[in-house]
Amino acid sequence: MGNQVEKLTHLNYKEVPTADPTGVDRDEGPRIGVSYIFSNDDDEMEQQQDSVHDLGGEHPALQPYDPQLHEVECSVYYRDECIYQKSFSEEDTMPEEGDEGSGGHLSTYTPENLLNRCKPGDLVEFVCQAQYPHWVVYVGDFQVVHLHRLEVVNSFLTDASQGRRGRIANQLYRYKPLSPAVVVRNALEQVGCKDRDLSWRNSECFAAWCRYGKREFKIGGELRIGKQPYRLQIRLGDKRSHTLEFQSLEDLIMEKRRNDQIGRAAVIQELSSHLQAAEEEE
Repeated sequence: MGNQVEKLTHLNYKEVPTADPTGVDRDEGPRIGVSYIFSNDDDEMEQQQDSVHDLGGEHPALQPYDPQLHEVECSVYYRDECIYQKSFSEEDTMPEEGDEGSGGHLSTYTPENLLNRCKPGDLVEFVCQAQYPHWVVYVGDFQVVHLHRLEVVNSFLTDASQGRRGRIANQLYRYKPLSPAVVVRNALEQVGCKDRDLSWRNSECFAAWCRYGKREFKIGGELRIGKQPYRLQIRLGDKRSHTLEFQSLEDLIMEKRRNDQIGRAAVIQELSSHLQAAEEEE
């Protein structure tokens, strides 16, 4: 990919080109999304964890974690097709066996409990307040393959969790999955790949590529030209939403993961400040 350049990002939603400052979805006129270049948010997550230990503070994983309190409900569209959805509403999801109540598929479990639920080829998402989610591919025998600190490694699920709770994440993306055997083979074949040989920016893109085999999850898998075909619809509650548009799926995933890292309250506060400023300018 050539020499890396300084990472481009943004500080808040006031600096992000959005679909519509009023929060009402429209299809009128060109809209510009956010582009992330050579960014690796999993590295940032590890640095945050190390800094907590260095300061002798409490590890975030020890704090109570409530998915409905901390996580952002959102949908991802490619043109008019919904390709990803995180929702705690029963109306928006198809519950899997063992789900309990509203948003049961988003319930989190201890790593030890997850071992009793996982099957080879499953995707697992580990979550914790103020951290980027970490995705892994379960390959059987209590082991997972995942992108960790710029290298694809094979670990025990309990080690990969780093004490975080997790969920089986097969339902989030709505692409047709490959067979479990192919998913496992895709993951195992990449073990040892690292640094400049990597084709994925974060653990989520790697795990999703293993399960669905789509090049859109790879770095540079799509050309960033023309109209932005991807939309990230963020739910604000009370049937309100706000939409951002992107030229590639990997750019959208970076923004979605940033929202996961800062948390629901911070995202709503950013958007509220942005929408209020937009209304005042008008």
